[in-house]
Amino acid sequence: MTTARTIAHLGPPGTYGEEALRDALGEQLALETLIPVETNRDVVVAVERGEADVGFVPIENSVEGAVTETLDALVHDAPGVMIVGEIVWPVHHCLIAANGAELGTITTIASHPQALAQCAHFINEQLPAATRAPKVSTAEAVRVAIENGAGWAGIGSRVAAETYDGQVLAENVEDVTGNRTRFVWLAKQPLETGWKGTTNTEQSKTSVVFSGFNDTSPGALVSILSEFAYRSVNLSKIESRPERTQLGHYLFFVDLDGSIDEEPIAHALDALKGKVRELRVLGSFPTFEA
Repeated sequence: MTTARTIAHLGPPGTYGEEALRDALGEQLALETLIPVETNRDVVVAVERGEADVGFVPIENSVEGAVTETLDALVHDAPGVMIVGEIVWPVHHCLIAANGAELGTITTIASHPQALAQCAHFINEQLPAATRAPKVSTAEAVRVAIENGAGWAGIGSRVAAETYDGQVLAENVEDVTGNRTRFVWLAKQPLETGWKGTTNTEQSKTSVVFSGFNDTSPGALVSILSEFAYRSVNLSKIESRPERTQLGHYLFFVDLDGSIDEEPIAHALDALKGKVRELRVLGSFPTFEA
């Protein structure tokens, strides 16, 4: 690809998303314009409004599950945006503070809520009296912690420590070995690039969301999902979110192994159209695991 694009991602500089994004772009990084924004929703909306050509956001973590902010934004705020690629990225958390700080002096730990949850055992064991301070991103948490100085620490990436000139007090503080996050590329049309997660053809995935069936009736969801089972289409994920109409009604997000161009998946989705009020294909895309 020779045309430079603008790419929105969760900021500020030093997030895991930026770390994964920079690796995915490789040599192409020098030709692209990265736009850090405040929230994952802002990334999705930037692509929808044409303020960015491409978005890069987390959608699921192996420990904490779905990133609901991303899912909700795709459905409710961005009807023209699709998922066009996926990267699975390893997450290694560090406890970071201003230079000269010591572990025993930390009284406040800042980070994104998911990162705090992913390091709960370490915090409870090593700093049980510390106050948790949620922030919009791990990088922002590290920036604030270093700026505040004495008594503060942030949980974030080693890149964040380098970005804000901080000190790593402890590394690999995540509770679960193998902590990984799925990031997705967003755009209004497929991307023809060499970026990781956009051109790998060995593995592919299709993401859909549906709603509007008799979901109070016993076996109704089974009837929907059986359209995939009958055709031997594997479901790698199913997630429900409130439909935002009335209590007890939900949107169902489903990930299918394979491409929409494959006959079993295409036929299953055609069958679903006759059973639900709304069905949207969020994307059919290649996947890459770092």
